[in-house]
Amino acid sequence: MVTVKIVNKSKHQLPQYATTLSAGMDLRANLDNPVTLKPMQRTLIPTGLFIELPAGFEAQIRPRSGLAIKKGITVLNTPGTIDADYRGEIGVILINLSEEDFIIEDGERICQMVIARHEQATWEQVEILGQTERGAGGFGHTGKK
Repeated sequence: MVTVKIVNKSKHQLPQYATTLSAGMDLRANLDNPVTLKPMQRTLIPTGLFIELPAGFEAQIRPRSGLAIKKGITVLNTPGTIDADYRGEIGVILINLSEEDFIIEDGERICQMVIARHEQATWEQVEILGQTERGAGGFGHTGKK
């Protein structure tokens, strides 16, 4: 369990896990007026939330599967990453991939946020890489015979 500092300037309760084994918690739109998202339109939806993550952690913003399958609404830069040094409001870039308008209401659950540990890498420049069975096989290479 990690503790994350949060400032809630929204009109809604803090994000919470739906079940004891949930990886993500839903974030809600914080709107003064409903927003209509037309087909293939994208927009930035405010949440009214500001967080301070500990070093070595990120917050990942991911689509909600129910909105994706039922309404064609997804998060455009999936997963979106919130770095530990970001202190601005969490905004969510939604896109409507359906053929119908979608109205986003205040308080609507628009995405989920997963808090994850991460590492930073250092580069070791070499002349050749170690060999593997796959080698340079690209997209769809595994599973083909």
